[in-house]
Amino acid sequence: MAESQYEVDLGNLMAFDPHHQFVSPPSSREEVVKEAIEQGTKLVQAIADALFSLPSTEDVDGPIVKLPAPTIKLPRAKPILGIQKRKKEKLVFDEQTGTWKRRHGYDRVNDDNDIPIIEAKSTDEPGTDPFAERRKEKKSKVEKQEKNRLQNLKQAAKAGALPSHVQLAATALPITGSQAMPKKVSKDELQNVAGMAAISTASGGKFDKKLPGEKPPKHEKKYRKFLPAVEGSGMGALEKQQTEKVLNQLISKNSHEILNVEKREKRQRKQGGLSSTSSKLKANKKSFKKSSKKGSSNKAPPSLGTRSFPADSAISCVQTELAQV
Repeated sequence: MAESQYEVDLGNLMAFDPHHQFVSPPSSREEVVKEAIEQGTKLVQAIADALFSLPSTEDVDGPIVKLPAPTIKLPRAKPILGIQKRKKEKLVFDEQTGTWKRRHGYDRVNDDNDIPIIEAKSTDEPGTDPFAERRKEKKSKVEKQEKNRLQNLKQAAKAGALPSHVQLAATALPITGSQAMPKKVSKDELQNVAGMAAISTASGGKFDKKLPGEKPPKHEKKYRKFLPAVEGSGMGALEKQQTEKVLNQLISKNSHEILNVEKREKRQRKQGGLSSTSSKLKANKKSFKKSSKKGSSNKAPPSLGTRSFPADSAISCVQTELAQV
């Protein structure tokens, strides 16, 4: 009786009773839960009886039963791959006119211009056409939006928030409803815009077709020059000239410490003047005795000027400066 009463799908391990009915309508939720538990117990017992009726094979863990193919197709939890989203139809049924119309564009469905009846207001003047007023109001809104758009472009161009090509377009636009003439574009602005349009391509305008009479764009930045790799005459001797220039600058920077002859002579004269003033109090006794040897004298030969050249300090100073460079 159980086999005829319940339908069992062993492939999905599912069972249900298609003829189940309540004897009397349940009065509370507790009765529904109690009835569902009793019916579920019977269904689980029917699935177990059907499993034990299938042929089985012995294994270490116990008998193994091979389930048959499922008879009931369950819905998928995930969408099937390859299914494309259905596009919206271009035509939609219009309930006002009872015809099929476009979803967007001219003569579209639920268009405001196709309203057959407009409710009158207490503020409407007698003799006025509400449909004409509606079209006039819509036209004024469009003109106002265009005026605001152009005004925003002009303000952004003054603030420098737009690139030059957009600034050029903004300055040439007149204000709607005014007699103000547009700004005349200068030659430099046109050249800047043309240069930006030329270098906006991937090749920087190198392979673009030139118009008849078009001049190549100016290169405002400086070109970087590199020294030749091989030394020689002309350009090859630039590295040597630069090295000599740096060395001459370093030597001239410290030349006052190396070859300051006048400062050294003044210092010696000053020291000699101090020693002469201290010896003025003593009597100067000249000896009139002649030397025994001919041509000899006690006086020292006149000095031609002693000049000191601290070569070691100069060389070390130049070496340190070169090392820093």
